[in-house]
Amino acid sequence: MTRLVLPLVAVSLLAVAAPLFGASAALAQNGEPKAGEEKGQGEAKKSNAKHEEVEEAERLLKGPAGQPECLWVGRRIVSLIWRDDLDTAAQHRELYERFGCPSGHVQEAFRCLVRQGDIDPKSPDRLNERVHACWINPELQPAEAAPVATETAAPPP
Repeated sequence: MTRLVLPLVAVSLLAVAAPLFGASAALAQNGEPKAGEEKGQGEAKKSNAKHEEVEEAERLLKGPAGQPECLWVGRRIVSLIWRDDLDTAAQHRELYERFGCPSGHVQEAFRCLVRQGDIDPKSPDRLNERVHACWINPELQPAEAAPVATETAAPPP
């Protein structure tokens, strides 16, 4: 009987001590945020940035192109066209027009994106930034290239 009681007592003590040990280990850390907390903060920053983009579009674009649903679907259409996914872009275009969004704005934004030049295909964030910039201002001019030094030729002697 003592042989059964002793292991049960040991198991009970371990079951009680294990959570306490984990809690004391967590308290002993030097206050650095955990990976889960960092992930939550990163998601909050992304959400805040998206909210700011919507506010910027509503402020700068007058009319339906600045509405959140038009902004979201329209930028997605421009990105899909850039990546040559025309079938999916056409499906999104139907939704875009159903929301009453201006179809001409998609064309203007895509024209702006093409004028900006090539984008590294491995950098989707760069594509998203350019699409947003062109959505907000379709008349955006391409970044000025470094001025080329033009030497005036000296008249022949």
